[in-house]
Amino acid sequence: MKADQPVDPLAWLDAEWADWTAQGLERRLTPRRPHGRESSLLDFSSNDYLGLSDDSRVIDAAIEATRRFGTGARASALVSGWTEEHEALAADLAAFEGVETVALAPTGYAANLGAIASVVGSGDAVYVDRLNHACLMDGVRLSGAALRVVPHNDVTRLAEILTRDEGRYRRRLIAVDGVFSMDGDLAPLPKVCALAERHGAMTLVDEAHGTGLFGRGGRGAREYWDVMERVTITVGTLSKALGTLGGFVAGERRLVRYVVQRAGPLVYSTALPPACAAAARAALAIVQAEPERRIKVFALAERLRHEARRAGWVVPESLGPIVPILVGEADATMRLAQELKTKGVVVGAIRPPTVPRGTARLRVSLSARHSIEAVDRLIETLRQAAIPKIGALQEPNQRRTT
Repeated sequence: MKADQPVDPLAWLDAEWADWTAQGLERRLTPRRPHGRESSLLDFSSNDYLGLSDDSRVIDAAIEATRRFGTGARASALVSGWTEEHEALAADLAAFEGVETVALAPTGYAANLGAIASVVGSGDAVYVDRLNHACLMDGVRLSGAALRVVPHNDVTRLAEILTRDEGRYRRRLIAVDGVFSMDGDLAPLPKVCALAERHGAMTLVDEAHGTGLFGRGGRGAREYWDVMERVTITVGTLSKALGTLGGFVAGERRLVRYVVQRAGPLVYSTALPPACAAAARAALAIVQAEPERRIKVFALAERLRHEARRAGWVVPESLGPIVPILVGEADATMRLAQELKTKGVVVGAIRPPTVPRGTARLRVSLSARHSIEAVDRLIETLRQAAIPKIGALQEPNQRRTT
């Protein structure tokens, strides 16, 4: 190499990329048309569980707020304040969640990062389920607290680790998904809360996939398990069942006040656009007024689980709109997703590192927008699929997650 020839600082990427693509892990951003423009294409990849993202009432609320306040919040809420839409949304969410107050965040991911990094730090410990969403793991790493990973939904092992760690840490937090995003099963919250109470630990439940769906009033896994008053910190998102964008941290006033002071993702990020806050308020009102939406979604999901198993597919036990169909290897999963798309059906293909190796799957997301006929069409395409079906589901406690 000539002395004056510059060294390419990104040369390492070529080998890394070749290895990544050889494993079938390349992801691509593809254009997506608005709902209704491709009526022949059925979308089972969206987290719009209640079909509210294109509900005219939600859209109208966003449009009116945009006319009044503009397209952006312009700065951090701690710098330029909240609009009345933000204040009203926080009040509505607090009433809905049955807590004293709520802090809003730009995303659910930011809400989890901020909440965890606020309440724990060096000298503390956080106990997480192996299949928790990545944002919970990242929040622990950001905080500097010790990360204790527990096998999936294994409360016996959690009890053992909590007992072993007694007296070793300043503060302890158990952080868990209320509904697990890739498997669709629920955390055993009554047992988790009982352990936290016994050991003096805080609890954080991420209700990203539970809000609007589970429980008598759609308040999530905490309501489903009747532990709403026993959970220390609730984190939720506005971007799934509520059909817009944003996150929130809910709890006692003294807790949320502290989070607002210390959560970097809230302190240093521009606040939600007022339109998102207004849209979320409209969606929240629909959730409470129209329980038939979630009833329909649960019925469609049960139909799909039953028929997919009859067709020979491995479908783990789950509850609600998330229906995983296990394929096994990443390349086979991608071929199956492409085969379905050629037949007019779009389903999310989930591969490592989102899920552990050997458990790549189609992640079917049901919505209140779907009809029985649409679900039956998906079932028929699965019956006709040319991809071989795997023989057994890997034990969940052996899976790794990121």
